[in-house]
Amino acid sequence: MASFRFIPLGVGDAFSASYYSSCLALEAEGTWLLVDCPHPIRKLMREASAAAGVALDVGSIAAICLTHLHADHCSGLEGIGFFARFLLERRVTLLAHPRVSECLWQNHLADGMGRLFRGPAEPPELRDLDDFFDLIPLSEAAPTQFGPFAIETRATRHTLPTTAFRIRAAGRCLGYSADTAFDLSLIKWLSAADLIVHETGAGLLHTPYGELGALPATLKSRMRLIHYPDNFDVSASGIEPLRQGHSYSV
Repeated sequence: MASFRFIPLGVGDAFSASYYSSCLALEAEGTWLLVDCPHPIRKLMREASAAAGVALDVGSIAAICLTHLHADHCSGLEGIGFFARFLLERRVTLLAHPRVSECLWQNHLADGMGRLFRGPAEPPELRDLDDFFDLIPLSEAAPTQFGPFAIETRATRHTLPTTAFRIRAAGRCLGYSADTAFDLSLIKWLSAADLIVHETGAGLLHTPYGELGALPATLKSRMRLIHYPDNFDVSASGIEPLRQGHSYSV
């Protein structure tokens, strides 16, 4: 029977000194999909490979699903884009809602990737997003099919455009909150999934653990935590926190 699994490459928040930034590697039918891409993405994949007994690297990844443009979620795109373009001679497939991707090149990647200098006497070679990435827009109106994955999106309550995901494969569904303030309507949307990965943390427009802890036990049993701060007591949590490098079945 076909299976749907995922490996957390990182579980920490933006300020963590103990964990890598939150990122998931999803697999179904031999196809690997990243959810977000923090730096140093190849190191995240190498360490997760050693822990989970799988072989993950840039060439293994079919695409990246991007939730939003905070650096702890997208800072690895420059490195993975350069690696794929110049060492693998291919582009990286990137899936993102237009609200998320509209500022990706001009405000995030263009300064580092937009000019290739050949020499002091030569004008720079200009590059664009299409030179490194194959961008596929995600929609809230209907699922987007990519390989074995059907991806649904929904806006979250965060400090800039951010999308949650419901990702279906092999007859199962994974819900991912992405970064968000506590939002019962979002949790209701995610509750259609077989397993829910929800962020928790302090600060502006994140979800306090106490709010999640007050949810019904039947819902919490299908929920796993990610994006938690270093001072979060994982051993005392009533909702199972994800662990870096461990493989989970949806």
